[in-house]
Amino acid sequence: MMLSVKNITVNHGKVAAVRDVSFGVEEGEIVTLIGANGAGKSTILKTISGLNKTASGEIYFKGKRIDRLLTQDIVKIGVSHVPEGRKLFPSMTVMENLEMGAYLRSSTKDVEEDFTRVFKYFPVLGDRRKQRAGSLSGGEQQMLAIGRSLMARPRLMLLDEPSIGLSPLMSQTIAKIIGVINQEGVSILLVEQNAKLALKLAHRGYVLETGRIVLGGAADELLQDDAVKSAYLGV
Repeated sequence: MMLSVKNITVNHGKVAAVRDVSFGVEEGEIVTLIGANGAGKSTILKTISGLNKTASGEIYFKGKRIDRLLTQDIVKIGVSHVPEGRKLFPSMTVMENLEMGAYLRSSTKDVEEDFTRVFKYFPVLGDRRKQRAGSLSGGEQQMLAIGRSLMARPRLMLLDEPSIGLSPLMSQTIAKIIGVINQEGVSILLVEQNAKLALKLAHRGYVLETGRIVLGGAADELLQDDAVKSAYLGV
């Protein structure tokens, strides 16, 4: 198991935002977390990347316990996080934002290879490398956020709401690129409000309600589940 989350509880103040949650991500998988707003999905991603601390439970990445590590040390061992809302540096250029993604890396040659890789996935970023990030369209900003994450050369990418605020066409474009990134060796834990899009993209999924996992299984099976259809797919 690449990522193993074991019985974690995460508090926001005196309230448990996530309660006794366990799941895993295998090497090469896309796993999605779906649920209503406030269900705890983003909290889980932030906890894996070290931005939140657990009240109890453990998190392991490739056999190493990481829930006690600093965020930068979690990035160093191969976990990157694309946060909800992109969180770019708007006054900095596309290239400068990408360089920030490689901040912890030392090999100039490898970093140059990854610039090439990012521009292969997102040619528009290559065309606009000198443009300020804040002046990009919403879809281009999401591409840049994913590209910045890739510059850390992750083995596991945490993706939080990549389609939020995007047109259906741009959402599909981003989804296709996520699929390609996965096929080329990056495992992905995906949080996505568009449950249908997420389950079509993922191998497996988990449903969260009020901080607990209430259902899990193969993504194609969840797409056919009557409760999932009714609650999240509008069927």
